[in-house]
Amino acid sequence: MEQVVLLDDDGNPVGVADKATVHGATTPRHLAFSCYGVDDGGRLLVTRRARTKTAFPLVWTNTCCGHPAPGEEMADAVRRRLADELGVRATELRLVLPDFSYRASQDGVEENELCPVFVARLAGRPDPRPDEVEDVQWWSWGRFRAAAEDPASGLSPWARLQAPLLDALDDPLLAGR
Repeated sequence: MEQVVLLDDDGNPVGVADKATVHGATTPRHLAFSCYGVDDGGRLLVTRRARTKTAFPLVWTNTCCGHPAPGEEMADAVRRRLADELGVRATELRLVLPDFSYRASQDGVEENELCPVFVARLAGRPDPRPDEVEDVQWWSWGRFRAAAEDPASGLSPWARLQAPLLDALDDPLLAGR
């Protein structure tokens, strides 16, 4: 059973819980991550969450999200999820928003995460697991940023919050440099 790290309001670990029991109407704060992955041409890999997901099914979002296992290094967790969900690997991986945190809810399921954000250069052709990812598309950063500004775009709430913060960084990977 996959476990997540529970956190107090200051981001300190206070325990673990089974992932399957964490996401609900009152989700405890827990540790997660988001990753934005680009190919050598600077295109962003955007994913549509699987319809079977408890939280935010069929929502378009960043390349991947996940939870580090207790004791797992965050960068190792990002690499693991990229490989497990999408069949790709990160040839370059950087933490760019270490303190990003958010709460969001949809259809009675809440997210409540301290969610550091990474950017990665990806290698390999995406081969998404259908129980995790419904669809994938390659977008320009400009298209993603425009979707984040449009409340009707169907983009995940965390991606809509992260996009302007990432844009302000002028990151060379996201800018296609």
